[in-house]
Amino acid sequence: MPPTTAPDALPTRLGLAILNLLLPYHRTTDQGPASAERFPHQLRQVADFVRDDAPVTFTLPGFPCKSPNLAKVLGHLPDQGERLSLGFLNALCTEIERIYPPGARMAICSDGHAFGDLIRVPDEHIDAYADELRTLIHGMGLTRISVFDLRDVFGNLPHDTKRAHLHKSYAPTLDALRAEVRTDDNTLALYRGITRFLVEDTADHAGTRSALQRECRQRAYGVIQRSRAWGDLIADHHPRSVRLSIHPQPIGARKFGIRLLDAPDAWTTPWHSAALRRTDGTWTLMPRAQAAELGRLIECDGRPSHFEQD
Repeated sequence: MPPTTAPDALPTRLGLAILNLLLPYHRTTDQGPASAERFPHQLRQVADFVRDDAPVTFTLPGFPCKSPNLAKVLGHLPDQGERLSLGFLNALCTEIERIYPPGARMAICSDGHAFGDLIRVPDEHIDAYADELRTLIHGMGLTRISVFDLRDVFGNLPHDTKRAHLHKSYAPTLDALRAEVRTDDNTLALYRGITRFLVEDTADHAGTRSALQRECRQRAYGVIQRSRAWGDLIADHHPRSVRLSIHPQPIGARKFGIRLLDAPDAWTTPWHSAALRRTDGTWTLMPRAQAAELGRLIECDGRPSHFEQD
């Protein structure tokens, strides 16, 4: 009689192979390489899809909107940074399909409306950004990617009403979050990273730097509350999905941090930067002002797109 573990051998083997395709792009602040075996939560999830002969479903909260700081970005619509990132995610799903024929699907969970009031980006800019993401996905033929946002949950309710429903239903209490920031290093790093982004993105503050930092620390708690709420809502709507994250994640965490493009640090994203094509043809992300010093501006479809190094 064959061993009782035999039926799970193929799903586990394919699950490890699929995770090995993701590992080169793992976004983490941990040191040293990690093997696929060190991600047991994701391995179980992927193996469940394989067992059902179903496409592996990934959810990636992110692609919220462009930073309001024009020293960092080219405008409020997606540009070459997003085009390259979307192409990378679709190509990753294609690679999975080469070793696992049912393939993979990627739901980009655009979270700008979840905290647009806290990051001070107009809701119409967030709508325009998400709509352009969908246009790019269709125009580039990225058939393995879709976009999911609050409109898919609450329809045409006013944006403030959607945020209130989200917060009331899913957000952790402020006291619980403050306690977690005090006791958990990863939550503390996230809090500090978001505070830094909020300070950088505030271009019209009339008061002192210290007053701005105090205000942004308070807003950072709100952003994390809404981000947690958005994550729990996604889990309800995509209960089996493998959760990816654009933030660095420890090895073995329940979320798998993924790096979209080359960047100087683990926190840089296409929506907080501009893309620069180096002279060797490779791409990197950096603040618009810095990229402008290194290269010339290139337009695409009549809009600023990226920089090319001279």
